[in-house]
Amino acid sequence: MEKADSVIYLDNNATTKVDPAVVDVMTPFLTEWYGNASSVHSFGGQVRQHVEKAREQAAALVGARPEEIIFTSCGTESDNAAILSALENDIRRRKVVTSRVEHPAVLGLCKVLQQRGYHVEFVPVNRRGQLCMDTLVQMITDDTAVVSIMWGNNETGNIYPVYEIAEIAHQHGALFHTDAVQAVGKVPIDLGRADIDFLSLSGHKLHAPKGVGAMYVKKGTPFNQFLIGGHQEFGLRAGTENVPGIIALGQAMETAGEYIEQENTEMARLRDRLEQGILRTCPGARVNGNPLSRLPNTTNISFEYIEGESILLMLDQFNVAASSGSACTSGSLEPSHVLRAMGLAETLLHGSVRFSLSRYNTEEEIDFVIEKMAPIIKRLREISPFGHDS
Repeated sequence: MEKADSVIYLDNNATTKVDPAVVDVMTPFLTEWYGNASSVHSFGGQVRQHVEKAREQAAALVGARPEEIIFTSCGTESDNAAILSALENDIRRRKVVTSRVEHPAVLGLCKVLQQRGYHVEFVPVNRRGQLCMDTLVQMITDDTAVVSIMWGNNETGNIYPVYEIAEIAHQHGALFHTDAVQAVGKVPIDLGRADIDFLSLSGHKLHAPKGVGAMYVKKGTPFNQFLIGGHQEFGLRAGTENVPGIIALGQAMETAGEYIEQENTEMARLRDRLEQGILRTCPGARVNGNPLSRLPNTTNISFEYIEGESILLMLDQFNVAASSGSACTSGSLEPSHVLRAMGLAETLLHGSVRFSLSRYNTEEEIDFVIEKMAPIIKRLREISPFGHDS
């Protein structure tokens, strides 16, 4: 059985390869410059200088001021910190508005908030996964503390109108948060012209290592500490800084800025080549999401009457890595909450595969996957008890 010589990695929305240049810049902070960035001596002081440079690099990519960037451990921490801070800011406001297609980092917190007596409303989406904006406008009222809508969906790649939604939230005195974990480095972001209060991002989604993230807090936005203890991060996030991770994140964000045009042209071209090749050779396949507004690296395809997990297992035999949705829920046998919210038929709901590319993918890899998908789908249809209906 012909396999790829090395792994063809098409699961970049789950995590990414660490850029070798990122490894190079962070390694000295694991071996030589190991001082605590909060120390008063010069050995720690030189480390502090590099942390602040990384803050400037991170701010530049998203059009923010360096002092508006707070380093965290991951996107989940940033999501939680922003939403909980907004709720603490005005205890009379006990309502959260979010969407049915958010990442588990937001939806999981919202379920806990409901158990604690907060009122959470979930904006529905249409069959393309687009937000029902009329419903969203009605949901945001004067008792809303925070509106949290993701920038780009991790499963379908759909991009949401966060600039517009932030303005609507502010009309009612609510704060606005966006989980931009999948969007940062893939689409242009300019927070300097936005009315966004909080933004979350994660290093391992843009070729930095796992375990480091950041949160944007707009200047003048009230923020209540999530982690309490030391004075780190302007007194807003306690805990000894993860210096190697922070240095890595800064470099990764600077490099992402250099590649963002390629992300939106060459990577989108490869995604479209993969998508069109699969649709052409695999009957009963359909693309999920909004093709007119989505991340340049992501396609989500459903195959009628086939289990997505079976497709992934057979792809794995050819050394191809993809996924059926969010890595945070991959252990679940339940179908994607995103696709269910979009109203997909049961015959399609369980048979979805997400392919998410990076700048390291090649046209040869894409053609290899297209070549293997057709016989995989044909074989699975032959053994499926529903195959004769397709």
